[in-house]
Amino acid sequence: MSTDLFQSPDYYNIDELLSEEHILVRNATREWVKKDVSPIIEEYAQKAEFPKQLVKGLAEIGAFGPYIPEEYGGAGLDQISYGLMMQEIERGDSGVRSTCSVQSSLVMYPIYAYGSEEQRKKYLPKLASGEYLGSFGLTEPDFGSNPGGMVTNFKDKGDHYLLNGSKMWISNAPFCDVAVVWAKNEEGRIHGLIVERGMEGFTTPETHNKWSLRASATGELVFDNVKVPKENLLPNKSGLGAPLGCLDSARYGIAWGALGAAMDCYDTALRYSKERVQFDRPIAGFQLQQKKLAEMITEITKAQLLVWRLGKLKNEKRATSAQISMAKRNNVDMALKIAREARQMLGGMGITGEYPIMRHMMNLESVVTYEGTHDIHLLITGMDITGENAFK
Repeated sequence: MSTDLFQSPDYYNIDELLSEEHILVRNATREWVKKDVSPIIEEYAQKAEFPKQLVKGLAEIGAFGPYIPEEYGGAGLDQISYGLMMQEIERGDSGVRSTCSVQSSLVMYPIYAYGSEEQRKKYLPKLASGEYLGSFGLTEPDFGSNPGGMVTNFKDKGDHYLLNGSKMWISNAPFCDVAVVWAKNEEGRIHGLIVERGMEGFTTPETHNKWSLRASATGELVFDNVKVPKENLLPNKSGLGAPLGCLDSARYGIAWGALGAAMDCYDTALRYSKERVQFDRPIAGFQLQQKKLAEMITEITKAQLLVWRLGKLKNEKRATSAQISMAKRNNVDMALKIAREARQMLGGMGITGEYPIMRHMMNLESVVTYEGTHDIHLLITGMDITGENAFK
């Protein structure tokens, strides 16, 4: 069981931009990751199993719905605090952060923002405490980047809705207690419904043989004539903009989270370069290794400033979907490049579970795809700056 020696890079003294509360939240999350995640995560990634015992700790540190008001069980924190928590948790593992992102941004957020008061009181406290785990059903086998093409649908049967269809690549699906599912009504309008485990015809088969997010549970949501009570329809927003609003929150958390993975890879490579001796000197003294490290810290610093400013805009409710999209794409791409360079610096050791780099690299191959692929985010930025829609 390895000791977590992580030291956070802060080349531009960005901590000075954070409030005392931000630093307390960040440090508490960091210490929890060092104590509870780092010592076990390699073992769980190797055996492709989600460490369910972490759920209680995640709830205790407020990682489920940290920006949800306290009256519904959340911590009532601001968006920068949420981002810093996702940074630290993904520094531990992308799969663990995915569980938090789904719970917070894709399950609790839509229930809070689009749900009735009765739905908020019924579900949010149990989701915040970890008593319930949730999943988010948008992606389908034939519709990923084009969610508006979904075929999952529901029909009004008088005293209930009848839901049919399936969703794929769903984090938390195998053990979720509730799922926020997006489906079309008989007029083709997209709505969100809360589907609970135990409803007849609702199954959640697990996806196996993944090379990425191995410490996260992924599966399908299958609906075969599922009777959903009418009170489980989210009443306050419909249309494609409703699930896309959830994705904005999730993408924001990912932009911070990927930064955490990059920081961990950089810190590991820097420490290794000072310890690894070749040709009678530490490899940190060689020009090409210094080039790699200098480029890593530069890109990390740029990414830190990007998400800090985005967090300020989010707090002021001024962050646009396109701005969030840019940060998600940039920071995940940056993290992937840093993971690959760090892996090379460690040589053969870089592919072993003795160090976290290869695990981060494999995880980031999922992160660069989900919540909008790298290329789709490029087109979102392109459309925003040109006014021309390249999607159709």
